[in-house]
Amino acid sequence: MNNVIIPGNQYREWLIDLKLKVRRAQLKAAVSVNTALLEFYWDLGADIVNKQKDYGWGAGFLKQLSRDLMSDFPDMKGFSKRNLEQIRRWYLFYTGGSGHHENSDSVIAKQPATQLFQIPWWHNVIIVSRSKTVSEALFYVQETIENGWSRAILEAQIETGLFERQGSVQSNFPNTLPAPQSELARQILKDPYSFEFITLRKDAKERDLQQGLLNHLKDFMIELGTGFAFAGSNYHLEVGGDDFYLDLLFYHLKLHCYIVIELKMDEFKPEYAGKMNFYLTAVDNLLRQAPDNPSIGILLCKGKNRIVVEYALKDVRKPIGVSEYKYTRALPKDIRSELPSIEEIEAELVNE
Repeated sequence: MNNVIIPGNQYREWLIDLKLKVRRAQLKAAVSVNTALLEFYWDLGADIVNKQKDYGWGAGFLKQLSRDLMSDFPDMKGFSKRNLEQIRRWYLFYTGGSGHHENSDSVIAKQPATQLFQIPWWHNVIIVSRSKTVSEALFYVQETIENGWSRAILEAQIETGLFERQGSVQSNFPNTLPAPQSELARQILKDPYSFEFITLRKDAKERDLQQGLLNHLKDFMIELGTGFAFAGSNYHLEVGGDDFYLDLLFYHLKLHCYIVIELKMDEFKPEYAGKMNFYLTAVDNLLRQAPDNPSIGILLCKGKNRIVVEYALKDVRKPIGVSEYKYTRALPKDIRSELPSIEEIEAELVNE
């Protein structure tokens, strides 16, 4: 038998390309399976609702249905009574309890319905169980699709009220940005921001907050949202021979612009807007390229008076938003020493 000599580089390049194709095929198959399963769940939910409505079948019907399906399909998950109840609830949530297919499109259009099939089943369950309205639920569905959120991240975003915080930043964007970019900037930014992944002392300074965010950069980027590319901290700019340092500098891939973030450990003051206006002028002159849109500034403050912010931003030429932030405060040492340790709590539970 003749030995076959395979050219090293050619083979390796082909193998790399082949592996990429396999992974794409696996991903496509996984998405296809998920879509097919959720389409089946949607139809099953409609059937359950319709049968109960048409024939007056009570709650015992789902228990019987679960037994029958699990008996014939023992290797297929998803037919427990609890999951059948979730399927029914999922369908009713988006159709307004209308039941029959011909009425369901009056509450949720076909396009949003197909979005539901693009995320895993238990993501859907979490969203429906935690959302008050269809609009809120579809917001979390779309954010999950765009950001590829895990179940844990999705739960954290819902817990911190992302739906209410998104798009609520106080700004002068309508007066300083063209309409499309102004609305997109407003939608992307939040108020307040949740930095509960960091712990700071009561006497913490701006540099402590900055360092805390940098130490948890992954969590910080998740909280900022999709599209933010980190450009640097204490970013140096030289203007007229003087040195200036931006707390945090980002480039936003959707807005196509630089975003300057300044951190303040106290309430908003009008002079903060003037300093940010200067920074944005410097960034536009020194960093901004021809394709870039005007740079945007975000002042993150411990608190703010909305009327003061409105007055401060009214005649500012550069686009600036002002948001609050929240973080976890460290307990004083004397109090921490009086609290029981984890080991002590576990010992107490064992002895009960």
